[in-house]
Amino acid sequence: MGQPVTWVGRSLRSLGDKPVTVLDGVGPRKADALAEMGITSVLDLLTHYPRRYIDRSRQVAVVDLVVGQEAMVLGHVKRVSSRRTRNGKALVEVDLYDGSGYLRCSFFNQGWRAKQLAVGRQAVVFAKIELYRGRRQMTNPVVDLVGDRTGRIVPVYPQSDKAGLTSWELAGWVREARQRAGELAEPLDQRWLDQLGLMGRSQAFDEIHAPTTSDAASVARRRLAFDELLRLQVTLVMRKAALERDAVGIAHVVGPEAGLVGRWRARLPFSLTAAQVRAMVEITADLGRAHPMHRLLQGDVGAGKTVVALSTLLVAVQGGHQGALMAPTEVLADQHHLGLRDLLGQLSVPDPATLAGDRPVRVELLTSRIGAGERARLHASLRAGEIDILVGTHALLTEEVGFASLGVVVIDEQHRFGVEQRAALRAKGASSGGADPDVLVMTATPIPRTAAMTVFGDLDVTVLDELPPGRVPVVTEWAQGPLGEESAWNRVRAQVAAGYQAYVVCPLVEGSERVQARSVTEEYERLSVEELRGLHLGLLHGQMAGRDKEAVMGAFRRGELDVLVATTVIEVGVDVPGATVMVVEDADRFGMAQLHQLRGRVGRGLAPSWCYLLGEASSPEAEARLEALAASTDGFELAEVDLDLRGEGTILGTRQQGRSDLKLASLRRDKDLVGAARAVAFALVGEDPGLAGHPALADEVRLLIDDEEAEYLFKS
Repeated sequence: MGQPVTWVGRSLRSLGDKPVTVLDGVGPRKADALAEMGITSVLDLLTHYPRRYIDRSRQVAVVDLVVGQEAMVLGHVKRVSSRRTRNGKALVEVDLYDGSGYLRCSFFNQGWRAKQLAVGRQAVVFAKIELYRGRRQMTNPVVDLVGDRTGRIVPVYPQSDKAGLTSWELAGWVREARQRAGELAEPLDQRWLDQLGLMGRSQAFDEIHAPTTSDAASVARRRLAFDELLRLQVTLVMRKAALERDAVGIAHVVGPEAGLVGRWRARLPFSLTAAQVRAMVEITADLGRAHPMHRLLQGDVGAGKTVVALSTLLVAVQGGHQGALMAPTEVLADQHHLGLRDLLGQLSVPDPATLAGDRPVRVELLTSRIGAGERARLHASLRAGEIDILVGTHALLTEEVGFASLGVVVIDEQHRFGVEQRAALRAKGASSGGADPDVLVMTATPIPRTAAMTVFGDLDVTVLDELPPGRVPVVTEWAQGPLGEESAWNRVRAQVAAGYQAYVVCPLVEGSERVQARSVTEEYERLSVEELRGLHLGLLHGQMAGRDKEAVMGAFRRGELDVLVATTVIEVGVDVPGATVMVVEDADRFGMAQLHQLRGRVGRGLAPSWCYLLGEASSPEAEARLEALAASTDGFELAEVDLDLRGEGTILGTRQQGRSDLKLASLRRDKDLVGAARAVAFALVGEDPGLAGHPALADEVRLLIDDEEAEYLFKS
């Protein structure tokens, strides 16, 4: 197993234990200002990385500035004036001098710039060069105060005007912290550094904060980004290994096609896609092993995940065990209950207690709205093993729910449930038969591969990457202005006249002055007397009683309602083939994944279908999002666009345990590093499960997780 890494140098933990007040010039006032920026320890300071660098050899002199081009100028403030324009706006004008000429910088509605850019200060400004009354100027440029710094490459740190801290103050404290920290502990042995072409950690911290060359800064960034990804991946791989180490699984009966699963597949009224067949083969192989499965099934809207889920549940039933399917909402649980029963048809299982010697596969629904008497009967049947598949919401997690022998758990819309809920359902299996059930988690929110490795790194991943034949792509239009809205309502009326149905989705249940989005209740009433007058409208939102929701949804499924005006309660799983139009109001208030999910509620039959995104964009990001949705129906392609627009913060926010410390690493830019970190994590944990030979790395992983999880992961 390679040479154990000797722990030499200062650990990250020891730097994390030192408050910033140990540094010269950081008294209580500066410490409070740093805390506002999330910096309380020396480690926080050293991992507060420069956001960019000023290479003084590439600096543009004022005399060489070209109108219409963006440029970065470093100069001294020579003059500052502050006044009000004719329409009452604050205008601050600053003249910068760099030795070759003067540059005027104008700041509108930023009165505080007069104090920030006092005469004599040295500042870097960045913006497009304009010509105004014959002189070059910048309007509202990005400003960095760098102080009178020496060195060819100057780091510029994220700074806070509110906290009153400047880039050069931060740079001074970082420099002192680096000098006093000395040699840092190296968590990787030399073979990995050589194999991956990584510089040593101490050198990486030196070069990222005080680069000798531009190339050195980027090599340093690569090393420190790799460290962040490695800590995360080691945590996930150890979590996966711990599950496998402690679990007692069921080796399911996965035999010949003549079994229950084979009989069911032979009776399906449609052909499976190649992706569905591939997924079933992967999952069935897992189920046949004695180790419990922990697999993520990722598929775009309409890719046929429910069929794969039912195939998985039937493997459990085939061997005399039970299956459970948990969904995040009652509407979705209802939909799954009906969907599974339809897909099963009259499929039967052997039962010597009946005269015929068999009985239909029994699927039941458990949600909070089921009455006490019915619930008691259901619990008794479940414990007696008379229920084969139980579909439900969080109600499945309650203490009184007990199985005779829980063999397979399917969790739909994984991002709505945490690691804790997965563990609670696994425990139901252990309590019923002494073994952990196999777990399949599903998501219809496509996630880029590198993000899936990071968010769901403790799960094996199966992807459904093709749609069933006959699915018609949904025509998507971003309907702006009165004409756009009119075309959307015309389409709804025309489709209803042709015998089809429509959805109208609003972002809020009740009106709010803070968020100017239409209330679904008010919009339902307005549409009833205006654009959709004369049509049969239904109202559905999450605050309605369960029975009322069920009644409305049932009426819509049966075609008794023409239009369903709803909140995002219909976002996932609702399947009404007769619905061909989706109108999303205030579309810029929804995220990309949510809009893609909503669009997936139409186009589920063979008829042409449309999705109209109403409203103007409130930001450049919203505009890019709506344009992307109008241009593509490929969820995986849209997920990549979303990652580009929003960064990884939102995706990593779905991780349920383990703090994210991705300050440098980017799941977009560093795809190669994500894969490399995962490979190294598997190699290290595979040969050294408790990381005994890598004490510095083990200590850093412990920093990421809480004490309880650390105890669980590191027990040998």
